[in-house]
Amino acid sequence: MLIRSPWFGRPLDPELLAIATIYGVQGALGLSHLAISFFFKDELGLSPAQVSSLVGIAMVPWMVKPLYGFISDGFPLFGYRRRSYLLLSSLLGITAWLWLGTAVTTTAGAIAAIALGSFAVAFSDAIIDALVVQRARQESAGDAGSLQAFGWAAVSVGGILSAYFSGYLLEHFGVRFVFLITALLPLVSGIASLAIADPPVSSAPTPKPSWGAVGAQIAALRRAVGDQSIWLPAAFVFLWQATPSADSAFFYFTTNELHFNPEFLGTVRFFTNIAGLVGVWIFQRFLRDVPLRRIFFWTTLLSVLLGLTSLLLVTHTNRALGIGDRWFSLGDSLILTIAGRIAFMPVLVLAARLCPVGIEATLFALLMSVLNVSSLCSAQLGALLTHLFGVTETDFSHLWQLVLVTNLSSLLPLPLIHWLPEQSPAAAKVPSSV
Repeated sequence: MLIRSPWFGRPLDPELLAIATIYGVQGALGLSHLAISFFFKDELGLSPAQVSSLVGIAMVPWMVKPLYGFISDGFPLFGYRRRSYLLLSSLLGITAWLWLGTAVTTTAGAIAAIALGSFAVAFSDAIIDALVVQRARQESAGDAGSLQAFGWAAVSVGGILSAYFSGYLLEHFGVRFVFLITALLPLVSGIASLAIADPPVSSAPTPKPSWGAVGAQIAALRRAVGDQSIWLPAAFVFLWQATPSADSAFFYFTTNELHFNPEFLGTVRFFTNIAGLVGVWIFQRFLRDVPLRRIFFWTTLLSVLLGLTSLLLVTHTNRALGIGDRWFSLGDSLILTIAGRIAFMPVLVLAARLCPVGIEATLFALLMSVLNVSSLCSAQLGALLTHLFGVTETDFSHLWQLVLVTNLSSLLPLPLIHWLPEQSPAAAKVPSSV
């Protein structure tokens, strides 16, 4: 008898439970995020601008996600397109976190280990995304949106389960211990992947790829990318995500100036992950049939206005208003997370609906890579602005200017909002097979 999800009304068959588990592990990998930040700051002695730049470099494996989808679609491994690659990704992830927790002592080594772990997660994410896209295409528009919401709810749940412990373990046991605990998470993904419905494509242990099929796949992808209904929304989303970020500088401010300890930062992550889950629920319950342009316009304006409230914290005006630093930071983070998740959910639903039959994994991975490249641009632009404004690990006198510029830059893509479809993302026209 199938279990039914109480939030999304979906029957939880074994494969869907496996998908939820792997997505949940991706969220739970947030266990290491604070440890990485403190490792860069305290053990390697890097500046805010350096951290922002290096974090961008570690994101490079996510920029080539189409390659992983292409490999999975066209080159079965040991007779399977999905399951064997998920197991390989789990093995690489375990290796990366064990390396980081035992042997890494230099900046180059840290970046290499983090990049390997990032590659492992990106590859498994491309595979799971392909499975979700395949299922989404077989369902109605509303159910497809529900499936995307279900996946991101699983990510949020994984983040919630690990968030508080990310700070507690860091404060009491140190960064190396956190990295070693993180190495157990890819193992969970590997076990869950065994439940993926992945019929063998050949009885041979290592089937040879069909180069004619590969050529047809490349041609189909080229035609899909040339479709205006696909590349215009992708271009807008790129510009939307590529605006500069002040996250690294703000982390140094909260730890060095406001003296937030790891346990409190873990608590903030715990509640922001809950807020992310609330954002998914709000989208699924009230907004999945709302036109995409309207969602983007209002969530962008709301995010900018709320983001500007960070100026009160940076200038310590919140203290004059009688609001403590910790309470102000927590409340600000919760509302911004909800708004950000509401804005991001329709992007995922739209991307899944736009993928033609036959190249689902490759094209969806390409669309997600647009987001990842734009995030890299955001990090690098943020690093440049952090350097230009002279924000360091001890000097935050110009941080308010950095916060002001990065927040207002989010408004720049709005004049191009007509590049997005008028209808809701779940109602977007599904392209036929190419």
